[in-house]
Amino acid sequence: MQNIEAYQKSFISYLEDFTVDKEPKNLYEPINYILKLGGKRLRPVLTLMTTEVFGENSNVAMDAALSVEVFHNFSLVHDDIMDDAPLRRGKETVHEKWDLNTGILSGDAMLIMAYQLFENYEAEIFQALAKLFSKTALEVCEGQQYDVDFETRDDVTIPEYLKMIEYKTAVLVGAAMKMGAIVAKASNEDQNSIYDFGRYLGIAFQLQDDYLDAFGNPETFGKQVGGDILENKKTYLYLKTKELGSPTEQSSLLKTISDDVISDQDKVENIKELFHSSGASEATQEAVKDYTNKAFVVLETLNISNDKKELLRLFGEQLMNRRV
Repeated sequence: MQNIEAYQKSFISYLEDFTVDKEPKNLYEPINYILKLGGKRLRPVLTLMTTEVFGENSNVAMDAALSVEVFHNFSLVHDDIMDDAPLRRGKETVHEKWDLNTGILSGDAMLIMAYQLFENYEAEIFQALAKLFSKTALEVCEGQQYDVDFETRDDVTIPEYLKMIEYKTAVLVGAAMKMGAIVAKASNEDQNSIYDFGRYLGIAFQLQDDYLDAFGNPETFGKQVGGDILENKKTYLYLKTKELGSPTEQSSLLKTISDDVISDQDKVENIKELFHSSGASEATQEAVKDYTNKAFVVLETLNISNDKKELLRLFGEQLMNRRV
């Protein structure tokens, strides 16, 4: 088994060979741009790691890992358009650097390219990967729609929100790990268990992302801090403030969110203070721990050695404690 940095290094090298100059440039340059912007490469690393966890060389999973990363970045390009986001990983988003039409078309091409990568596998594995990918891609779209719908709803519940982040974020983490198990020809039982392990970690990851969006360092987080607040997103922090806050805090939250006069900076700072005073920030960190521990419970059911379980446990702990 390699360490995380080694998986990242080998994947980035493979990615470099994938991002080559092609015509028409206005279609492929934005694709190369978003793929080379960096990021944690979390999902492809999980695919490679899982392949080796189940006894196969990670090199055979490179195309599956690349497919996950291309699809993930495709979703970011389109999400950034929908959110009108100016920054991605600290750099201009594709639609800002080029234009809306370029972002839409280049994103479409990335989705097709992600599917094409499965063609490098034998028929049985190709079928299993494509079936999982189609299910996951549709769930990601459903999650994105829930996210958009929630922006104009005042009655979003915490269970609804958790379902949204499961579909929008967590299922792709679970799929990334299950793809590694499929390529390694693990048992169906282990394939499903590693999927659940990744799904729980993915929920924890998104809850931590919610927290960092409000309280992270903009230089290391790579996105606009407070962006969720300014977009009126019903995040876990927001919903927990409504649940745990005093009547005064709840009233102040709703008043500040709907205030069109207050400056963006004051709006962000005032709502962050409410997140703290209500106990929502602490509750969010507790939820991150809870979902990470759920992943660790599933981990114990896998038919792998204890040292491999420990590697996956370490990865989960690093996610739970991340600050970027």
